[in-house]
Amino acid sequence: MNIKPLGDRVLVQAIELEEQVKGGIIIPDSAKEKPQEAVVIAIGPGKRDEDGKIIPMEVKVGETVLTSKYGGTDIKIDDKEYKILNSSDILAIVVK
Repeated sequence: MNIKPLGDRVLVQAIELEEQVKGGIIIPDSAKEKPQEAVVIAIGPGKRDEDGKIIPMEVKVGETVLTSKYGGTDIKIDDKEYKILNSSDILAIVVK
């Protein structure tokens, strides 16, 4: 994949969690909540401060993060769904 986010943007891929209730009923996609956990696929160089210096990104490629529910822009590449977010739409890094 040849996508390099600009500025303080991050390309993530959502981690799909299978939803099934105790009785074995599978919840359809239309009724599921949007996933908030995602894996960082690519990052931009960072945001520039007032002096023009680049502030490095706080996340790294491969990290699992929590994102805001409705932030970012959905894109599709090679039949896979991704989201491009501003770094401010990333709420936390998941530490396992």
